Amino acid sequence: MTAQNQLLVPDTVSGEVIDLELGMGTVQFLPGTLTQTMGVNGPLLGPTIILQQGQTVTMNVSNQLGEPSTIHWHGMHVPPEADGGPHTPIAAGDTWSPSFAVLERASTHWYHPHLHMHTNEHVVKGIAGLIIVRDPLEAALVLPRTYGVDDIPLVLQTKQFDADNQVVVGDALDTHVLVNGTLDPYVDVPGQVVRLRLLNGASERVLNLGFTGNHAFHQIGTDGGLLAAPVQLTRLRLAPGERAELLVDLSALQGQSIGLVSFGSELPSAIYGAAQPGMGPGQTIPNYTLNPLNGNDFSLLQINVGPPTPNPITSIPGTLAVLTPWAEASANTTRTFTFTPVNMGPTAIQGPFLINGASFDMMNINFDVPLDNIEVWELTNQSPIAHPFHIHDVQFYILDINGATPPPNMQGRKDVVLVPAGMGTVRFITRFEDYSSYDVPYMYHCHMLPHEDDGMMGHFRVLPQDAGLSDDTALNGLMRAAPNPALTFWTSRWTPPWAWARSPSRTSRAA
Repeated sequence: MTAQNQLLVPDTVSGEVIDLELGMGTVQFLPGTLTQTMGVNGPLLGPTIILQQGQTVTMNVSNQLGEPSTIHWHGMHVPPEADGGPHTPIAAGDTWSPSFAVLERASTHWYHPHLHMHTNEHVVKGIAGLIIVRDPLEAALVLPRTYGVDDIPLVLQTKQFDADNQVVVGDALDTHVLVNGTLDPYVDVPGQVVRLRLLNGASERVLNLGFTGNHAFHQIGTDGGLLAAPVQLTRLRLAPGERAELLVDLSALQGQSIGLVSFGSELPSAIYGAAQPGMGPGQTIPNYTLNPLNGNDFSLLQINVGPPTPNPITSIPGTLAVLTPWAEASANTTRTFTFTPVNMGPTAIQGPFLINGASFDMMNINFDVPLDNIEVWELTNQSPIAHPFHIHDVQFYILDINGATPPPNMQGRKDVVLVPAGMGTVRFITRFEDYSSYDVPYMYHCHMLPHEDDGMMGHFRVLPQDAGLSDDTALNGLMRAAPNPALTFWTSRWTPPWAWARSPSRTSRAA
């Protein structure tokens, strides 16, 4: 079927001060009743933020939703006070103004709400946007970078609408596919090498991306920036929260159309989006089998190829960036994380899910990380469904997946990794540098948003090396004494700054 609606390409914002307003809106997705939505600087989604490496930026986030929310800069390496996790809610009517230096290399990130137990609601109703970081090394490469012409942002999402055309939160009937908030979209692009910046912004669905006719493409970037060299592919699996940058040579397709497709029929079992979401036929999700997207191929975007621009990019670079993963032998610590369902048996796949036997507790820090630690994190998934694991603060390099070296297109900097079901394991290595705080922690969690909202999440502090905190667990394994030894009595419950009383009119600011 020919696509009906021209792809919306979000506006861009840049500069030293960026104003973002969270607000309510309406959109005509379907015939009849307008759909109530949430958006940033508009009724749906938000502008693409363009940042330069080395600049300092202040984000003025005004909350006009009529209820609390947050904004998290997903993938960005920022101080914890500026990270926008559930510990820094923005009250209705307030403005949050974090300032931070842009330390990232050239990369594609995104921003979205992170209010505990409401992340999925606020994202699926429309609050999300891309962040593009530019740097001198990327600028020296011969790459497409004319935004909206040969450098196209694509926010890939699925939604469910009820009989009154309103967005349904948390049901497996996410049968409507949207790209940049556009149903049944098409985009006109020049017949040359085009760059696609992909975000899987879906709540749960894993996408298995490729083009009609098995047209080959090159992946040039992962979550945290450019790969060492382009990797030629015909399929790319993208889990919720993951980003990828692709180069597609359309020079030979002028006057033709090509489709971006999710080949769900090729997904193996135990992945959300496959025909069988769990490890066996007994593991089912309510309404999952009623969704025609599951286990089937479906179109995301029709790409119409026209004449080239006056100065087209016509070749794929041979090399891109220098990557320097940390050697495993240099790690100071190895931490283990085990994913388990609360309930075993045929309903295990439905959650809730635990990490290391615990559900998220805002008042308990799970562990502390010494500043500048190099750590290996080992993730073991004992549940019957794959989970995309995301860590705040840092980018990591994958060491192995089920004991095997990751494929070349996954050997770049990452902040999300899909951990296979049924005792699947992933190991990655990272360094916790630059930022520390006693008061505000960073998060780690499953990026299937219903799982996150149900408590499949934890938080950690990064503390100075001389903090004097024991690396041994104490009491319930979630709290440590500070200083160590403690000079007075203490309890296992911590009273963090975000639990203190706040004035309703308070304007929050993070340095």
